Amino acid sequence: MYRDHTRTVRIGNRVIGGGNPILIQSMTNTPTEDVAATVAQIHRLERAGCEIVRCTVPTRAAAEAVAEIKKQISIPLVADIHFDYRMAIAAIENGADKIRINPGNIGGPDRVAEVVRAARERDIPIRVGVNSGSLEKNLVEKYGGVTAEGIVESALDKVHMIEDLDYHNLVISIKSSDVMMCVRAHELLAGKTQYPLHVGITESGTLISGNIKSSIGLALILNQGIGDTIRVSLTGDVVEEIKSARLILRTLGLRRGGIEVVSCPTCGRTKIDQISLANQVETMAAEFPELDIKVAVMGCAVNGPGEAKEADLGIAGGVGEGLLIKKGQIVRKVPEAEFIPALRYELEHWKEQA
Repeated sequence: MYRDHTRTVRIGNRVIGGGNPILIQSMTNTPTEDVAATVAQIHRLERAGCEIVRCTVPTRAAAEAVAEIKKQISIPLVADIHFDYRMAIAAIENGADKIRINPGNIGGPDRVAEVVRAARERDIPIRVGVNSGSLEKNLVEKYGGVTAEGIVESALDKVHMIEDLDYHNLVISIKSSDVMMCVRAHELLAGKTQYPLHVGITESGTLISGNIKSSIGLALILNQGIGDTIRVSLTGDVVEEIKSARLILRTLGLRRGGIEVVSCPTCGRTKIDQISLANQVETMAAEFPELDIKVAVMGCAVNGPGEAKEADLGIAGGVGEGLLIKKGQIVRKVPEAEFIPALRYELEHWKEQA
């Protein structure tokens, strides 16, 4: 697989590439200058399972805030830079664990060299990021539009610019909102570089459309052995990005840990509030990231008991009550109003009973 042979890159207290686990990223949407709000959001992301966080650094105040934010968080912080190379240098000086730049929009080779010099002094990686929306005019003309080939050529041009400065502590990201173009671009790029790749479908949309597009795109890319870190980009609560990323990795067999919730789609046989119950259980499950188990939430007596028995823990609904099933055995009947408290108790004491 490609990811087994990419370079290893250290980002703060984490390592990516070289077959290391694929790490989950997100990006804050608070003003970085607002340290309290940004730290609070990062703490929420950390609790959900975020392993690398990115903050925009458009101003000197935001760059200076990086130092204070880092004191209060435990995951690596990446500074996202556009247009002003001085912000990249300031972020590095204030302790950013990595910077994200597009060398094509920060003012030319001399300014790229200044950023590389600062990164070299601190030995921090540079993520070279290229989006389809910012593809250079000459490459659009060369390929007759925005294409996967153009995106890859643009990214490699930027990488070569930094390599020519004898700096190789790099990560590459190439993104597009066109899912299949993004997949094709990653397939092309993976065979042309050994740098770790950060993978995501950019501007993928709201919770529903964004999850569908990200799941399809990331699955097609990751399942080929491509990708060392991922972000699920959603228009919404950033914590939802982490939930989705964890589930994508787990579904692909690339990550263990965290509760997998399975639930039936409901039908006319359902006599409990199955939809509300399933949503409540999924929300509750996020509170137990250390548990690597399957929890079934089933709505009727036809398939419910069998499905719940296949899970580690489950509820099989009846009429106003249900069976609590654990490790394939029926434990007891539980009134519908007590489903959530009963499941919570089992989860809270799961390791004691293992």
